Amino acid sequence: MRAADADREATAERLRVALEEGRLDLHEYDERLVRVYGAKTYADLDAVLADLPGPAPAQRVAVAPVAAPAPPPVADAGGKVVDAGHGGGWLLGVWSPWLRVAGILTVIWLISSVGSGDMGHFWPAWVLGPWGVLLLLRTVGGDAHGGRHPGERHGGKFRRERRDRRRGR
Repeated sequence: MRAADADREATAERLRVALEEGRLDLHEYDERLVRVYGAKTYADLDAVLADLPGPAPAQRVAVAPVAAPAPPPVADAGGKVVDAGHGGGWLLGVWSPWLRVAGILTVIWLISSVGSGDMGHFWPAWVLGPWGVLLLLRTVGGDAHGGRHPGERHGGKFRRERRDRRRGR
């Protein structure tokens, strides 16, 4: 039998719950969501949920882990809040790829310089410099999430609003 929009929405909601429970990662959630909205029949929808358990019983739904308290906002020297709710991990998340690449390129430069016997020009600066400047501007501007709340990158409210705009709602 052919599936209706309400069936696709209910299946998408079950996938969202599975994502929140940790049964799916974001990549797999996104792949399955594409399959859900492209499904034509109930069998297509059932295949997306085949390896997931059914809805949790009511007594288990009431049990929820205690959320960690939000970190206090960080203020600069002038008293302006510069990190409201992002936590301290976002800075490491923004800079860690740059640090890894800097380490790898520096090791390559050192090995090639020692091998040639000449400590020549530090060529990794041509890669690390511009990238570092962009990251520095992003860090100073506080734009660690690309202008969106981190939860809106995949799924959630952002995807629903985009879908509703396409459907003219």
